[in-house]
Amino acid sequence: MFVIGITGGIGTGKSAVAKIFAEKGVCVLDADAISRKVTDVGGSAIEEIREWLGDKAIDARGALNRKYISSLVFSEKTKLDRLSAIVHRYVLSEIAESLRQEAEKSTKIVVLDVPIPVKNGFLDVCDQVWVVESDVSVRLDRLIERGMEKEDVLRRMSLQMTPEEYAELADVLIDNNADFDALRMQVEKHIKEQLHERGIRI
Repeated sequence: MFVIGITGGIGTGKSAVAKIFAEKGVCVLDADAISRKVTDVGGSAIEEIREWLGDKAIDARGALNRKYISSLVFSEKTKLDRLSAIVHRYVLSEIAESLRQEAEKSTKIVVLDVPIPVKNGFLDVCDQVWVVESDVSVRLDRLIERGMEKEDVLRRMSLQMTPEEYAELADVLIDNNADFDALRMQVEKHIKEQLHERGIRI
């Protein structure tokens, strides 16, 4: 089974690249979606978060109380880091289990859409890492269009790896400064170059 990890900073468009693969019928494991799952009602991370932060951290439905958590962790980086570590552990566990299941089914290719390229559970399970990059101004415009505040976007960018650090991890670099059609053309090109020569047709 060939595993491609897609990563990049906020607003670069890594999920758009993953969407192109999904449209071709490729199994895509979305770390953000899994993160929401493990912190939703009945999620595997809920009880550990409750034990650490108390009942206020969990809402009436039994899901993560995101408003309370935001007020708490974004003012204290150490708490944000600890929360991230808890959630990431459960997310990576889910990804590992999903990869095991896909391997049992003899799936030829799986794509991981992961914003934070951790070593254990991501880099060490990927055959290739595809990094999506965009200019800061382009990323800002995209995220503001989605309803985010400029200051919030810049703060989140400052907490992530630099573009240079992302690029150093790349087996394939994708420039996403243009429109979706241009992005699709690039992805199609890399699919032919990277996958077809390995006998993987999607």
